[in-house]
Amino acid sequence: MDKKPFVPLVDYREYPEAEMMQRAREFHAELKRRRTVRDFSSRPVPRAVIESCLNAGTTAPSGANLQPWHFVVVSDAETKRRIRQAAEEEERHFYRHRAPQEWLDALAPLGTDERKPFLEQAPYLIAIFAQKYGHLPDGRKVKHYFPTESVGLATGMLIAALHIAGLATLTHTPSPMKFLNEILGRPASTERPFLLLVVGYPDRNATVPDIARKPLDEVVTYM
Repeated sequence: MDKKPFVPLVDYREYPEAEMMQRAREFHAELKRRRTVRDFSSRPVPRAVIESCLNAGTTAPSGANLQPWHFVVVSDAETKRRIRQAAEEEERHFYRHRAPQEWLDALAPLGTDERKPFLEQAPYLIAIFAQKYGHLPDGRKVKHYFPTESVGLATGMLIAALHIAGLATLTHTPSPMKFLNEILGRPASTERPFLLLVVGYPDRNATVPDIARKPLDEVVTYM
């Protein structure tokens, strides 16, 4: 590949330490409010909001800046119905045949099962695909390096953007997810489904599990 030109770093902003601390605390407080929900309202969400959040997600770093992701935004009721039908079929096999008892025990406190009504209730589903290969502007095929890590970063930034915009999300990962390639017309030879992101307003009667996150001293080590 041709070497890219380098340009001055003009968009970086440095803040005084007190402001750094304030901004970090405010961002943490904002994300701390984020909860995964399973009860969605069917209220419409402006497409422009979804598009702005996708723009934020695609600013994520990626291996060699190859940006190995593709997002399919689904709002069509019939397509959502087909996705729900296929996902629930996979989930039935998972819960009844494939899942080890240890995994079922871990899921039990969350009350999840093969029923996924949120796939039709929420106004948007965003199917996120990781691309194994891409094409350069001149048509040459190029392998994508670290696609899983890159797409994971983009997905996390997308979830944060949707939360800050005032929307709720749910990450749904039926296994396997190859049905998404077929339903959404994505090439199975070069793309694999990473996850299905459910997006919308929470239902006014939505509830969430009474769970806590691990304290920092359990997940961070300073050397």
